[in-house]
Amino acid sequence: MTEAVTLNDIEAAAARIEGAVVRTPTMLSRVLSERTGATVYVKFENLQHTGAYKERGALNKLLLMPEEMRARGVITASAGNHSQAVAFHASRLGVPAVIVMPASTPTIKVSQTESFGAEVILHGEMFDEAHEEARRLAQARGLTFVHPFDDAQVIAGAGTVALELLADAPELDLLVVPIGGGGLISGIGTAAKALRPQIGIVGVQAELYPSMYAKFSRANLPCAGGTMADGIAVKAPRTLTSEIIDGIVEEILLVPERALESAISLLVESEKTVAEGAGAAGLAALLAHPERFAGKRVGLVISGGNIDTHLLANVLLRELARSGRMTRLRISLQDRPGALAAVMKLFDTHRVNIVEVYHQRIFTSLPAKDAAIDVECEARDAAQLDRLTAALHEAGFAVHPVAIE
Repeated sequence: MTEAVTLNDIEAAAARIEGAVVRTPTMLSRVLSERTGATVYVKFENLQHTGAYKERGALNKLLLMPEEMRARGVITASAGNHSQAVAFHASRLGVPAVIVMPASTPTIKVSQTESFGAEVILHGEMFDEAHEEARRLAQARGLTFVHPFDDAQVIAGAGTVALELLADAPELDLLVVPIGGGGLISGIGTAAKALRPQIGIVGVQAELYPSMYAKFSRANLPCAGGTMADGIAVKAPRTLTSEIIDGIVEEILLVPERALESAISLLVESEKTVAEGAGAAGLAALLAHPERFAGKRVGLVISGGNIDTHLLANVLLRELARSGRMTRLRISLQDRPGALAAVMKLFDTHRVNIVEVYHQRIFTSLPAKDAAIDVECEARDAAQLDRLTAALHEAGFAVHPVAIE
């Protein structure tokens, strides 16, 4: 049986797209290595022009398309990154493009796709519904459908990531790659196994969307919920990628939403880089399953960085709260002149920064002569906040931290 995608296909794709996509850097991360117990190399695909690796496969597909097909136009469905990639390179090549995106797609991805001149149609809540609509429109309008992952030419383009990664870090033991539909890991795994047969390929999925994991473990697991990793929220595996993954991937790990949030925050703090949930999934696997990677030389692919800025801000603040550097203190006090000032003085004494204050007199179950304030504050560390709380108790104030899950 002929292989659907070969190393020759991937090397040809690399030559074809050279100069039109960014040859992104691979760097050793000392902070991530210390944090996870592995030796961690990071491939920054979030530095592509459209913020994700998807440009590689989309461009390879467009360049291999006959001229008459290009002239009629193309259509695709995606949660965002593939859509932007098709729209951007179609615009460069003068190809009309229609993009069907789930209604839940982050605003930043919709607006960026529209900015490249594509017609954007929002349909359904997840990829699968958008995919069905795009297929219907392709037939109705005579457009060529460009699949985001279950296409040999798209997979070959994605595999060029591995050529660069292993050229920069040839001694890796494992590659840890996010899986949605499986195009990226199919391409990376095919190239990596051809170049270094002994290398391990580990896939990562969000716990809320374990479609490929369920397929190979024969488990009946639901795919539903608002995952941080919307870029890999695919409900049903496809044929081609499933066959490739079955032959090259040794394990698929699931990661909880908490680990995805921590990974996004850690990449901002340690690498000064922004990753979306799907892009941070590899690091989330190292954080959630440290025993699996301890002592190994691991290559991570930050597959994309297109995260909504409001969502990113929420993630960073939640991680500050979980680390004990930010909290909300609920303080009960008598509603009389000077009481609030006495509380504020203690914050100043302990050098804890106040972010916001909510002063409740009416909407509280306290006696009418009492009041409650919620103070959002930040400190150097949890110990500094503990000292402040102790001082407030000593001064006679009832203090209750408002926990974050």
